[in-house]
Amino acid sequence: MSEPAILVEDVSMCFKLHAKKVDNLKEYFIRRAKRDLTKGEFWALKHVSFRVEKGERLGVLGFNGAGKSTVLKIIAGVMRPTEGRVHVDGVIAPLLELGAGFDQSYSGRENVYLYGATMGFPRKYLRERYDSIVEFAELQEKMEQPVKNYSSGQRARLGFAIATAVEPDVLIADEVLSVGDARFKAKCEKRIMGDMVARGVTVLLVSHSTEQVRRLCTKAILLDKGELIAAGTADEVCAVYDKMVKKK
Repeated sequence: MSEPAILVEDVSMCFKLHAKKVDNLKEYFIRRAKRDLTKGEFWALKHVSFRVEKGERLGVLGFNGAGKSTVLKIIAGVMRPTEGRVHVDGVIAPLLELGAGFDQSYSGRENVYLYGATMGFPRKYLRERYDSIVEFAELQEKMEQPVKNYSSGQRARLGFAIATAVEPDVLIADEVLSVGDARFKAKCEKRIMGDMVARGVTVLLVSHSTEQVRRLCTKAILLDKGELIAAGTADEVCAVYDKMVKKK
């Protein structure tokens, strides 16, 4: 069997929680002296395992708090799992949160080079693709303005344009196609199903829309309270998720 694009093996993620909020340093030392700094644990992921072959498009479904964003951040290298391991073969373009990877005080133009550099691409490479990035994002009049002045839809458009223009091996999109106008979302989907499929790019897509997952993805997984409860074709997993939604 060939090496997968993404391999997630028995991954668990634990976050430490303080039972009581500590507002200042003095209070911290008082509570520490009294041994009143009780910590709890929250397991955002519990023994999650799956593999994604090169060129596959995997939908990641689940209600809020299911662990979807956490598993994507671990795959992207933003977080290290408490247990288990993750292997990714190739260059990742992560679109994890709106504006993530951007410096809000920098202009759109400056952020093209900054975001591209975080993925390891040299300035010359990005310069050659700059015009096509701006054209796809449809932000010609905004590129010299700070990104903090952009709407959520405009940030998503710029992030998607950069991530897909630099020809990554793996695209990770965390609900980035849920914002913006319908026309631009259709344009993004067309790029995924056209250029990215033709180049064999592996795609991980978090979405609450089973219609979108069915359109764009070949396979899907379903997370619930940090556990993987279903995996299979997009149609199979979307059917399970739709039933869960109706029961809510």
